[in-house]
Amino acid sequence: MKKVGAAVVVLWGAATVAFFAQLALPGDRATTILNIRAGQVQLRTPAELEQIRAQYGLARPVILQYLDYLRGLVAGDFGTSYQQYRPVTAIIGEQLGNTVTLSVTAIALAWVIMVVWVTLTAGRGPRVGAIGSTVDVVTAGLPAYWLGIILLLVFGLGLRWFPIISGSSPNGIVLPALTLAIPLAGFMAQSVRTEFERSLDQPFVLSARMRGMGEWGIRLRHVLRHAVIPAVTLSGWALGATLSGAVIVESIFSRPGIGSVLVTAVNSQDLPVVTGIVTLVAVVYVAANLIVDVVYTVIDPRLELS
Repeated sequence: MKKVGAAVVVLWGAATVAFFAQLALPGDRATTILNIRAGQVQLRTPAELEQIRAQYGLARPVILQYLDYLRGLVAGDFGTSYQQYRPVTAIIGEQLGNTVTLSVTAIALAWVIMVVWVTLTAGRGPRVGAIGSTVDVVTAGLPAYWLGIILLLVFGLGLRWFPIISGSSPNGIVLPALTLAIPLAGFMAQSVRTEFERSLDQPFVLSARMRGMGEWGIRLRHVLRHAVIPAVTLSGWALGATLSGAVIVESIFSRPGIGSVLVTAVNSQDLPVVTGIVTLVAVVYVAANLIVDVVYTVIDPRLELS
């Protein structure tokens, strides 16, 4: 219950910051909405401004606007887009599937890369261990925009193995997913490697060797199970991080998704869409971490949910 309560507080905090960030922006919101609709900056008459303020409730006290905003979020209503005149939930819903597919694919690839790399290099002596740790640190620090451009130049323009414009095709998801997966794999590998090498020195490993079990069997069946617990914990964070990283990656590869929607909304100052996406990412972060707490106990039953 404590974790659920903390999750509610985090979501409330994210929603509150998003709301008051709108109020902190310079300029009159009614004028901004009219300029977005017209596609250009124009002088507005008082009558036009009053009509917009009445339509969006901008003339009401801030506290009432805030309470209406929170009630809408609880009901799943993020408001109406200034630019498209459509519900924000509909706009996000149309593109959410593409971004979720990209994020899940990236996390799966990151897990495969991390498990294979750590299993091959952990506990293999100081030289191999040093190489493995160095690769972990370097890949974890790779900027998504730089890595995405390099992959695009090498495998898209150079070797022509994958399309330059990702679109929504199965082949087009490979490079965007790798762009997100490689740094994530390096980040998770750092914590998993430490736990993997510690587990190799545990009594259950010696017992397995005495029973005649081979090295790969010990690593995959016994050591890996204990070593991946830190990575499971990070997976909740990873889902939110990949959703956030999709903003850059979808722009680089011209891939449809909420990242592209967010970039367009920011450029056009479509605040309800920006707020809706920011709140959605916060919800994903919180929900994913609650799910991870449950998975954590499945992997290691000695742990209990508080």
